[in-house]
Amino acid sequence: MPEFAKPVPGNFCWTEVFLEDPARGKGFYGELFGWASKEMPGSEGTYDILHIGGKLVAGASKMPPELKKAGAPPHWLSHVYVTDANAATKKAEGLGAQILRAPARVGSGTVAIIQDPTGGRLAVWSTKESLGTFLWGEINSLCWTELTTSHPDAAIKFYVGLFGWKTEAWPMGDFTYTVLKNGDVPVAGLMPQPKEMADAPTSWTAYFAVSDCDATTKRSEKLGGTICMPPHDIPNVGRFSILADPEGATFAVIKNVPRT
Repeated sequence: MPEFAKPVPGNFCWTEVFLEDPARGKGFYGELFGWASKEMPGSEGTYDILHIGGKLVAGASKMPPELKKAGAPPHWLSHVYVTDANAATKKAEGLGAQILRAPARVGSGTVAIIQDPTGGRLAVWSTKESLGTFLWGEINSLCWTELTTSHPDAAIKFYVGLFGWKTEAWPMGDFTYTVLKNGDVPVAGLMPQPKEMADAPTSWTAYFAVSDCDATTKRSEKLGGTICMPPHDIPNVGRFSILADPEGATFAVIKNVPRT
């Protein structure tokens, strides 16, 4: 799934970063990933479409008032495509989610922001029109999304109930990593919060594929970012690090092991 124009219901279809200074942010990510940007005027201000050669990779905008009110710091927010954002939001609320942003028209589609019962935030998005070609799994584009939570069982129950995802348990030594699947296709991961980070909030992390994890990590630091977790190897998966941009929005980069 290197690129798509029409997302599949239940798949992650978009990711965006909310910042206090989007202009500074798109400069950072442009230098880090080689992303160009195109400004799109909107009712809430300018929205920056980030792209590689005209193919979409992400968005950047100023922090929405409702998220600031909820105490959210600058962060990345990933979107799951659904056939009906209004219905999905109602279903999420019935499963115990908090609605941070009620369904609203944005361009040709409808988007809502939810917070799952364990604290993880993501968006649901529906539209009948293609907004362009979105890269997925290519170098310098989104390739994985992962939830870290202190209540993995509750989170699994919620997302299976909301999206109909299937689960596959991967023993990882002293903990179990859960792969979330849309049908037979892995779309995300879920893991328990490490003991040394027991008080950290539940969060979804966007992973971007890179050709060299160590070089990208060093470049991020030179550009004003922070290294939250230095490069680590995951056997048979790849080498990754967790970073934060100059405003503190966290994300991960990974050099994946070639698939056979």
